[in-house]
Amino acid sequence: MVREGQTVTGERYPDVYHEYRPDKVVTQYQEKDGIFVYESENGLALKVEVLSANVFRFRYAPEGHFGNGFSYAIDPAAGQSIPRVTIGGDDTHFFIHTRTIRCRIDKQNLQVGLYDANSQKLICEDAEPYYCRRTILKGIDLARVTKKAPAGEAYFGLGDKTCSANLRGHKLENWNTDSFSYKKGQDPLYRSIPFYYGLHRGTGYGIFLNNSFRTHFDFDSRQNGAARFWADGGEMDYYFIYGPGLMDVACRYAWLTGRPELPPLWALGFHQCRWSYYPESRVMELAQEFRNRQIPCDAIYLDIDYMDGYRCFTWNKEHFPNPPEMIGRLRDQGFQTVSMIDPGIRVDPQYHVYREGMKENAFLYRSTGEIMRAPVWPPDCVFPDFTHPGVREWWGGLYKGLYLEDGVSGFWNDMNEPAVFKVDGATCPDNVLHHYEGNACDHRKAHNIYGQQMSRATYEGLKRLRPDKRPFVLTRATFSGGQRFASVWTGDNAATWEHLRLANLQCQRLSASGFSFVGTDIGGFNKQPDGELFIRWLQLAVFHPLFRVHSMGNNIDGAAEAEAEMVQAAEQENRLDQEPWSFGAENTALAKEAIELRYELLPYIYTVFYQNTRDGAPAIRSLFLYSQDDPAALEREEEFLFGDSLLVAPVLGPGVKSIKAYLPKGRWYGYWSGILYEGKQLATFQAEPGRIPVLAKAGSAIPNYPIQQYVGEKEFESVALRVYYGEGSSEFYEDAGEGYGYQEGQYKLRTFTVKTGNNNFSIGQEQEGGYRNTYGTFHLTVFGLPFKAKSCRADGQEVSFEQDGGQLKADVPDGFKVLLFM
Repeated sequence: MVREGQTVTGERYPDVYHEYRPDKVVTQYQEKDGIFVYESENGLALKVEVLSANVFRFRYAPEGHFGNGFSYAIDPAAGQSIPRVTIGGDDTHFFIHTRTIRCRIDKQNLQVGLYDANSQKLICEDAEPYYCRRTILKGIDLARVTKKAPAGEAYFGLGDKTCSANLRGHKLENWNTDSFSYKKGQDPLYRSIPFYYGLHRGTGYGIFLNNSFRTHFDFDSRQNGAARFWADGGEMDYYFIYGPGLMDVACRYAWLTGRPELPPLWALGFHQCRWSYYPESRVMELAQEFRNRQIPCDAIYLDIDYMDGYRCFTWNKEHFPNPPEMIGRLRDQGFQTVSMIDPGIRVDPQYHVYREGMKENAFLYRSTGEIMRAPVWPPDCVFPDFTHPGVREWWGGLYKGLYLEDGVSGFWNDMNEPAVFKVDGATCPDNVLHHYEGNACDHRKAHNIYGQQMSRATYEGLKRLRPDKRPFVLTRATFSGGQRFASVWTGDNAATWEHLRLANLQCQRLSASGFSFVGTDIGGFNKQPDGELFIRWLQLAVFHPLFRVHSMGNNIDGAAEAEAEMVQAAEQENRLDQEPWSFGAENTALAKEAIELRYELLPYIYTVFYQNTRDGAPAIRSLFLYSQDDPAALEREEEFLFGDSLLVAPVLGPGVKSIKAYLPKGRWYGYWSGILYEGKQLATFQAEPGRIPVLAKAGSAIPNYPIQQYVGEKEFESVALRVYYGEGSSEFYEDAGEGYGYQEGQYKLRTFTVKTGNNNFSIGQEQEGGYRNTYGTFHLTVFGLPFKAKSCRADGQEVSFEQDGGQLKADVPDGFKVLLFM
């Protein structure tokens, strides 16, 4: 049905709108293998593309004309793997069947129902027909699909939203927004990830809305049994991803939008940042303090004050007279240097980046033909069009001086929503134009992918400049698929206990939404934490892949052009420091203990990353991903798994002496104590000042490295292996930690299989790959052994051991195939 009407839009004149809804289907045909088109009598069309047995794509064209379907979100490597498809119909419906999904399409209105092909169980169905509205002044300004939301169905995902973990009852939107010191429930924030999970009666699925306009999601906020998603422009184009396991959905979504490559190992160490460390003497003093105190650290960040007047790709030579020499000295002490780059380029005819950009016609234009100009840190900026391949190539080449000549190791892309100053929440206006890979559009369509494409330009430029080196890029704004190019952090948070709780929730949600390389500004960016808050945040962040402290430092007013005298006075007062030693001797010791635990866990964390790059499995796993058939687990927001084997229960409030943590299905051991706990229950744990409760899954094997002050400081003679009694399989992945030799077989993947028997216990090991590690011994500790062992044999050879109750220790060859305890 097509209908016309008038509505007052707030403009000077009323606008005329056209409404589109499907009516009776009169034509259906197969466009090509796995792609089917259904046309209504009024010309509206639905195209269904079967990408795999578990992934369907649905596209609607109000007048029957489909665009080329280009998307920045979809991984070019995620090609169609056409399964066996059966098509047909009956009196009321068309159907498309794979071995796992039965799709039924109503012949009267194109409403879609999706069923499990084996159980015939309904998974998800439309509550009303597709709806679209087009106006004369705006074009398409609403494209909507409405699904039924049965009682008890839960919804998760959508990136780093700050509401409850279960999205049911919430109405949310995606529009990348500079959100300084945001509050709980504030929406939207810095990133747009229009992907969510649905879970009903133990069956899980996912929906990805493949549209970069401002998008909206209403998960039954009106309590009318409907879940709606819509866009303020563009095409209704969404992917349905079936599980039925939610971890399967996560992995299939990662296949669709892309998996990252392995990061350099140093990027998983501890990073110290603030706005800002300068001059050079202050940076070197900071580095020396870490080494003097023997607190591990791998990276020091340089915020905007390293630049010459906020000119990207330059140095303030007064503060940093010889950057290569300083960075070389830092590297000699084991520190990598990471510097900030913003998209706003200062308007200055003497500034080489501005001159080159003007010559290359690289900057965004308004529809009036003027270059888009606005204040950010400089009072007048222009902005590259990162949706143009030539501009991305030019931008990537700008890193040559910092990356190749000066020796900077990684880059932090900030302010790339893009943010504009002087007006709250401002960005480029709608009439700014973008190339969009030849699909010219305005800012309404390009806004949400601007930060993603900036990080892409950075990532690809670094790859071209140093093909032998793994890029490290950190971005604030991004979109689905941006995980292929950069890690993310949750933006400008605050030093409050509420923000600690948000940090826990946001990192879980981002990881479930495809972004495993995620972290927060530890301790809070705005304001200053007390020692207790800082330590509890640090202890949580040990289990966040990006492990970075960042704060406003002495930039109390946040002014773009702060007076030098005020900054110097604040420096002298030494206010708002947020280094690990900033909160007194007792807290310094606790901070050191937390950071050392991170370095012990590096082989486990790196293995989790390997699994993420291989399978798409989220690094941080909310309990809904682990135990979707447990109603109690679905209600929990505090506890999470890191990888397959570690359960973390953070302490999220002040003065807490004990916490109650929910343990999901299975059996769990205290990571340090070896005390056994049964799953599917609440357990009480002491909230020790130096530790948060961490548990290991029964049957797991967890490697630990010796403590280093930085990655690569030591060649190990032995590595610790902690094994927890039970049955299970664990992986341990190693490579050089840098470069791409692993793609040529220079890696080592160990698979440990743990089995129990009648008064015996065995650990089997299989190895794959040609990487040679430096150590030859595992310091083995078995926790929870329920019998007194009489012998330990490694491949039939007796090995000496010590046993104290349920804990057994032995040094064993790292290449063993079978360890047997009897």
